[in-house]
Amino acid sequence: MTLSATYEVQRTNQIVGPRKWWAFATVLLTMFFSSLDQTVVSTAMPTIISDLHGLNLYTWVFTAYMITSSITVPIYGKLSDVFGRKPFYLFGLVMFGIGSAISGQAHTMMELVWARAVQGIGAGAMMSMPRATVGDIFSPKERARWMGVMMAVFGLSSIVGPAIGGWITDDWSWRWVFYVNLPFVVIALLGVAVALPKVRTKDQVKVDWQGAAMLTVGLVPILLALTWAGSKYAWASPQIIGMLAGGVAVLAAFVVWETRAQDPLVAPWLFRNRIFTTSLILQLLVGMAMFGSLMYLPIFVQGVIGLNAQNSGWIMTPMMGGFMVGSMVSGQVMSKTGRYRHVAWLSGAVIVVGSGLLNRIDVHTSWPTIMVDMVVLGLGIGALMPLMNMAVQNAFPYRVMGTVNASQQFVSSLGGVIASPVFGSVLNRAFAHKLGVLLPPGLAAMKSKLGSLNPQALLTAQAQKAIAAQFSRFGAAGEALYHQLMQAVKLSLTFGIQRLFLVGLVFSVLTFIGTFFLPEVKLKGDEYFRGEPEEDAV
Repeated sequence: MTLSATYEVQRTNQIVGPRKWWAFATVLLTMFFSSLDQTVVSTAMPTIISDLHGLNLYTWVFTAYMITSSITVPIYGKLSDVFGRKPFYLFGLVMFGIGSAISGQAHTMMELVWARAVQGIGAGAMMSMPRATVGDIFSPKERARWMGVMMAVFGLSSIVGPAIGGWITDDWSWRWVFYVNLPFVVIALLGVAVALPKVRTKDQVKVDWQGAAMLTVGLVPILLALTWAGSKYAWASPQIIGMLAGGVAVLAAFVVWETRAQDPLVAPWLFRNRIFTTSLILQLLVGMAMFGSLMYLPIFVQGVIGLNAQNSGWIMTPMMGGFMVGSMVSGQVMSKTGRYRHVAWLSGAVIVVGSGLLNRIDVHTSWPTIMVDMVVLGLGIGALMPLMNMAVQNAFPYRVMGTVNASQQFVSSLGGVIASPVFGSVLNRAFAHKLGVLLPPGLAAMKSKLGSLNPQALLTAQAQKAIAAQFSRFGAAGEALYHQLMQAVKLSLTFGIQRLFLVGLVFSVLTFIGTFFLPEVKLKGDEYFRGEPEEDAV
């Protein structure tokens, strides 16, 4: 098939011939810059907050993006099974580019929040379409061989993201953190236009807008409650309880609606498949197990060990290296054997070992020790995460792959949306408690002020410089008090992150146990695209 065949209308999304390599390259590019966007924005946030004076809206810069991207994922997946991946891939790239451009032009924090919501609408397509497109290119058995390449792209973006974000912010402007997406978007648009086929089937589909609205209304108060609990309001306050209760009530109504909707946002019949439900539970568990290390270990390295912000990002390199090796080895094993249960068991065991090693850290831990721990954890996670996606796609007919893949991605995204504020709240609460105990009597007046701060705010160079300037007015005694304060901050931060790693260990053990409940269906080859007669019942 030649590239000119792009303009022919197909009945399925399958991509064959030389064109599939162009499509695969486009997928890798999209995965790289969409993943890169998250890390560079996180690195630039302290500067953005200082420039736009919007600390009170800090969490919404991420929350708005996560909500719109999570909700649009199942919509894109369902529609792409009928109308093809191409139009929604193109639409998502355009919306992501528009959101990036508006974000770079923001002059207030509220403008940035709305721009990120627009960017998230496009990101929803870039979460679901690349994974679905890989399924259009390779059968499940072939796909196992390419897991290492896909994980390498993800790992590379995670490794270089903090350094790129810091360099752009320091040497150019934080606005270029968003503008840098635009050249990638243009290249990806060209790749999608050339490599992906036009598809039209006889099936009909209706978007469940009522379900999407109910899901949004239910998620927002829950996210706010989890973000504000323990900081702005007490956990048992009427505000937090009211928001949680209201959000849960709306989500319960959403579940009831989905069971009755003609074309539900998340198809209930998917959950009758044991591979689907078990994989979702495992994804949530392993996501919670690795969340603390991915999000908070660089903070520990920066605040306790003493590396600067850009170098602390490089501490993730060993974990990403473990990701790549783990995914390549497990991929080769599954490609040759067509089996994955034993790989899942071994991967779960390695995750438990890695999490256990991280629970040994204290204020005296050196960065080489942490790097070894991260390699072990990365090996287990890198082997298990792609395996679950492949197992789910293999368990359903190819003609509904977009719906299946997007539903899986949607539930997994919700886990990340909820985990972020929960882990942040655990860290802030533990940090504030320990800091109140450790601060010397001479700093008693600062306990309430410092205890209410996000510990990440105390680690920025600007914050430490400002605090040191205040203490310098008291001469040598002030300098001694400053060092006592920073030591208390380090010990309190270590205490908080130790609590996170303990929670992560619990989820790691649950992940290992859960792998024994994962059913196995032998990975399919080319017959996956043809379909089997019994699959029509699904």
